[in-house]
Amino acid sequence: MAIGKYSRVDGRKSTNYCSTATIVVFVALCLVGVWMLMSSSVDPVQKTDLSSQDSNTDFSSQDSKADLKEKVTDKFSNQFEDSSGEQAEDATKEESKTTKSEDESNSEVNETETQETQEEKTVEESSGGNSNEEDSKKEGEGSDNEESNSGGQESNPSTETNENSQSESENEKTETESNPNEGGDKQETEESVEEPKKKEDEKAKEEFPAGAQSEILKETTTESGSWSTQAAESESEKSSQKSKSSKDASDYKWKVCNVTAGPDYIPCLDNLQAISKLPHRDHYQHRERHCPDEAPTCLVSLPEGYRQSIKWPTSREQIWYYNVPHTKLAEVKGHQNWVKVTGDHLTFPGGGTQFIHGALHYIDFIQQALPDIAWGKRTRVILDVGCGVASLGGYLFERDVLALSFAPKDEHEAQVQFALERGIPAISAVMGTKRLPFPSKVFDIVHCARCRVPWHIEGGKLLLELNRVLRPGGYFVWSATPVYRNDTENADIWKAMSELTKSMCWDLVKISRDELNEVGAAIYRKPSSNECYEKRPQNEPPLCNKADEPDAVWNVQLQACIHKVPEKVAEHGSQWPELWPQRLEKVPSWLSGSAVGVYGKAAPEDFTTDNEHWKRVVSASYLTGLGIDWSSVRNVMDMKAVYGGFAAALKDLKVWVMNIVPITSADTLPIIYERGLFGMYHDWCESFSTYPRTYDLVHADHLFSDIKKRCKLQGIIAEVDRILRPKGTLIVRDDVETITEIEKMAKSLQWKVQLTYSKDNEGLLCVQKSLWRPTEVETISSAIA
Repeated sequence: MAIGKYSRVDGRKSTNYCSTATIVVFVALCLVGVWMLMSSSVDPVQKTDLSSQDSNTDFSSQDSKADLKEKVTDKFSNQFEDSSGEQAEDATKEESKTTKSEDESNSEVNETETQETQEEKTVEESSGGNSNEEDSKKEGEGSDNEESNSGGQESNPSTETNENSQSESENEKTETESNPNEGGDKQETEESVEEPKKKEDEKAKEEFPAGAQSEILKETTTESGSWSTQAAESESEKSSQKSKSSKDASDYKWKVCNVTAGPDYIPCLDNLQAISKLPHRDHYQHRERHCPDEAPTCLVSLPEGYRQSIKWPTSREQIWYYNVPHTKLAEVKGHQNWVKVTGDHLTFPGGGTQFIHGALHYIDFIQQALPDIAWGKRTRVILDVGCGVASLGGYLFERDVLALSFAPKDEHEAQVQFALERGIPAISAVMGTKRLPFPSKVFDIVHCARCRVPWHIEGGKLLLELNRVLRPGGYFVWSATPVYRNDTENADIWKAMSELTKSMCWDLVKISRDELNEVGAAIYRKPSSNECYEKRPQNEPPLCNKADEPDAVWNVQLQACIHKVPEKVAEHGSQWPELWPQRLEKVPSWLSGSAVGVYGKAAPEDFTTDNEHWKRVVSASYLTGLGIDWSSVRNVMDMKAVYGGFAAALKDLKVWVMNIVPITSADTLPIIYERGLFGMYHDWCESFSTYPRTYDLVHADHLFSDIKKRCKLQGIIAEVDRILRPKGTLIVRDDVETITEIEKMAKSLQWKVQLTYSKDNEGLLCVQKSLWRPTEVETISSAIA
């Protein structure tokens, strides 16, 4: 319209020279104006195109940083393809804008094509060829809308502004006006899809929290704002370049471990070279951990004839023989109903040395002897010392009690392996020269059924270690021959134990006899105050030095001393927890509001936020969206548990969770026990004290990015492979670079990638272990007899 107006002015006639000159000048000015207006009329189109390209460039940069594509099983594809509804919709809208802008500009912007082409080329180069991906999406959009959604999700947009949304709305409105029929159809289609997409997007935010929620995903705080910083952008680009140069799946070479222990190899317990050099073995030093200098990166072989483990609760009574092909216990302890060989199965009648007629009867016997024990209410977490095949712990589940059982890897062949294959919590450990890997004052009961531990020797050093881990006011249940037999040996042990427990201020609450099993049990109670210690005529065993930290346990030598009972409310163990199940949700009374929690908030708020976060993530994502058959999951490990929120969120499932607090993380393990859960300390640069193939699911939240700074990531993944049962699942939440690296390792191990997802430089990976083993062999000289 402006051009036509000025043309009419240019056509006017004048007989006056001045008028003519004036007109000439005026026309010149008008031409300049026309040129400027033409430029102005083109700019919005250019800006629209560039806005679209810039947005896609951001997505591509995020994609480039991660080098991560979403892979979803068919069964769960719809949920995760639509879970970023806004992202997928944005991608479709951007394509529509681009098409519309090109149509509008064909008749009026030919002169700017060269400029736009150059700009597009620059954007393509900076985005790593994203335009080609956009073209591919356009071609497939009409035939496969789900594929378009998936592409939108892979873009993983990290920013979304109101200005963009407004611009999209205006473009859609203009397009509808220019072609009412076509626009009406499009609007109807989008309206039919928009609402479920929004719902899915809301769900996605719960599954993989962003913004304010993301602060509880890792133990750092990030200053967020509308604009990225140069430091952040540069760091992202360096990470992207580093990721691109990292190994491909084919670069990882795996071999099978050639070791004497074969399929039962535990690196830190089968270091035969180190064990052979021990100067003494009188304190069971040879049963303690002796880790190789560097964690093995080879894979443990499978037993011949291995089958997928039987599901709980059937597994409590029987397991596949070829999964744990050992018969010694069946031969030696068969008459005590520990384990029997029955065809292709090993069966477990539920007996033990002290409860031949079944664990349930024995559990009732203890409850009747002392009703205050209150299984599943006052008593929730117990430690079972010298557990055998852990039948006691297997049947305590029926009473809402968690029993953490342990026994050494010794001549009682594979007893802990039997327990774990059955689906019962257990670790390989020994009462030797070092403290147990548990905090102080956390177990409600410590139990020993004829565990053959010489408690009374060397000043009662071993019994004093149990005193350290026993909660003030908690009970020690000792079911052993000195309680009910009067021969000389047993009488001498009983006398020594009586003197020792009295000097420790333990109160002998009850001695009871089980007529059915013809055994007896003595039940002692640890004091809940320091009054008795102060009144003792002799300070023997001595009170521990004030500088002795009772929670310091990693490779710490045992001391024959008594730790005083905490008297301040702010110390854990000063009060008995709430009854189960209330204690699971209750903020521990000793968590002070003035203390700062792991994630930077006041400790009680930190605890609550973490608890709510994991409830949301588990219910919205883990239980429904990862392709996990939870009916096959029994043994679970959280490799970095923090407050135990992940385990707490699984409360209603028939699973148990081993909560690990790494030795380099904040010491939150006492909080986990306070909630009625259990766990232990561990250094993930070393192997864990469990047999191979003993966990169905392993969970790692922001662990690998931290631990790989100290040790090789390939060694950690080899350890995860050792721990996981075939068909078991690994879930990893971490930064995108680490997720990418682990995904490549998983592929090299022939594991099935169930899901990868990334947003805001945070990633989620879910993979399933396969039965694959490499053909090449690596000899571990330290593990060869």
